[in-house]
Amino acid sequence: MSDTTLFQPYPLGPLTLSNRIVMAPLTRNRAGAGLVPSTHAATYYAQRASAGLIITEATQVSAQAQGYQDTPGLYTQDQIDGWREVTDAVHAQGGRIFVQLWHVGRISHVDLLGGAAPVAPSAIRAQTKTFVNNGFADVSEPRALVINELPGIVDDFRQAAANAIAAGFDGVEIHGANGYLLEQFIKDGANQRTDAYGGSVENRARLLLEVTAAVVEQIGAERTGVRISPVSPAGAISSSNPQAQYDYIVEQLDALGIVYLHVVEGATGGPREVAPFDFDGLRRRFTRTYIANNGYDLPLASARLAEGKADLIAFGRAFISNPDLVERLQSGAPLAALNPATLYGGGAEGYIDYPTSAEVHTQ
Repeated sequence: MSDTTLFQPYPLGPLTLSNRIVMAPLTRNRAGAGLVPSTHAATYYAQRASAGLIITEATQVSAQAQGYQDTPGLYTQDQIDGWREVTDAVHAQGGRIFVQLWHVGRISHVDLLGGAAPVAPSAIRAQTKTFVNNGFADVSEPRALVINELPGIVDDFRQAAANAIAAGFDGVEIHGANGYLLEQFIKDGANQRTDAYGGSVENRARLLLEVTAAVVEQIGAERTGVRISPVSPAGAISSSNPQAQYDYIVEQLDALGIVYLHVVEGATGGPREVAPFDFDGLRRRFTRTYIANNGYDLPLASARLAEGKADLIAFGRAFISNPDLVERLQSGAPLAALNPATLYGGGAEGYIDYPTSAEVHTQ
């Protein structure tokens, strides 16, 4: 394979992607009243529609699922209508777009939940912060979910997936990574349960697999992806047996027929070599599309594609300040730096006002 592979079309289930570059989910904390996508969101995503696939910012499946200020939802009609403006804008530019669905679990704050405690597999507080009241604060003490609450969470994901299709999305990505609820069940650093959802590798994987099966039943496996982060410490989470745990999970996800597996290789937004793990083994266990994520640049992306170690490559923060990232990578144009001060919250500044390379040269 040549270095041009990254820019060649790729079949993803029933879709044909224009290239193998994926825009990774990027939380921007700009939802409006009712947690409806920002009035600028359609412009923001349409500007980046040259990506082969856009995966949106994480979007909560219920009011209980929120963990950060001003993140959008997909559980009310107003939210569905707001997202429809986004999907229409992306499709008008020839793009493809999946929505990432999440429940944050213990990574939340009582001020976001009407005074209620966040929920978790076990009442173990994460030693981390969340974005609330226009700043960062320690997350609140969670309560442990009782077992008869779990079917309701599965149904929240199922309904959000149905809402996603109603909003015009091409598919959904289930967020099973980065220390949020589904991963809290998976990893024994957060899960001390003794019932059918705790203890063994199989039990701790149960909620993720039930959610995935429900979404597949609702919208089809060809429109369902899953994101995992086997060794990332994001959300102050840990696992004593990540290899056995994720080998099992990936085999079960493969059996469900999902269209892609999106893998954070290493620490989310950090070093790739954070802990020993055989990511190539996951690649071999999954028989459909493998999306590789974390610290990728053009040389590494080209090498991994050439070696057959990935099918698609996800780029994250580079998309924030480079709406034309695909074109810049292909032409060799320099990448613009992002403004950290405008990453979270705010309006148009640092959101839809980054110029393309062509615009820079005409200024």
